[in-house]
Amino acid sequence: MDLKEKIRDIPDFPSEGILFRDITTLLADPPAFKYCINQFAEYYGDKEVTKIVGIEARGFIFGGVLAEKLGVGLVLVRKAGKLPAEVIEESYDLEYGSATIAIHQDALSEGDRVLIIDDLLATGGTAAASIKLAERLGATVVGLGFLVELAFLPGRERLGDYDIYSLVKYDSE
Repeated sequence: MDLKEKIRDIPDFPSEGILFRDITTLLADPPAFKYCINQFAEYYGDKEVTKIVGIEARGFIFGGVLAEKLGVGLVLVRKAGKLPAEVIEESYDLEYGSATIAIHQDALSEGDRVLIIDDLLATGGTAAASIKLAERLGATVVGLGFLVELAFLPGRERLGDYDIYSLVKYDSE
């Protein structure tokens, strides 16, 4: 299946000069969405994943369905201040400023083998911070899965030697 045909391009969003890859059209297409979940499940099915870490917000969509399919738990990584119990946080730099994400401190533990899922790999900042959170809790990160990878940005390089699997790659803007 050509997933690029299912993703809508929106020029000049959120600001002029940006070509936004809108996945809502893919999510609204049941065969395309199912195909994505099946591709992730096939790739990660033998990696002995015990938990999926879904990154806010679209990582929740893919992570939740994939967790059910693999029969494992789902853990949420959210923006600071959004989780109700005790958390640990990780801050990271953005192009202009910084951001902080959080995870419940009891969400993962030693022996957990986690797969981090999100919709997009661009510069890799959120994914790198999510790796740090998981590892601070004692988990082993067995891979990172993304629907879309903007390969012209340094995300893959920033994440180093982790196993990265992307369903769609854009080599240029």
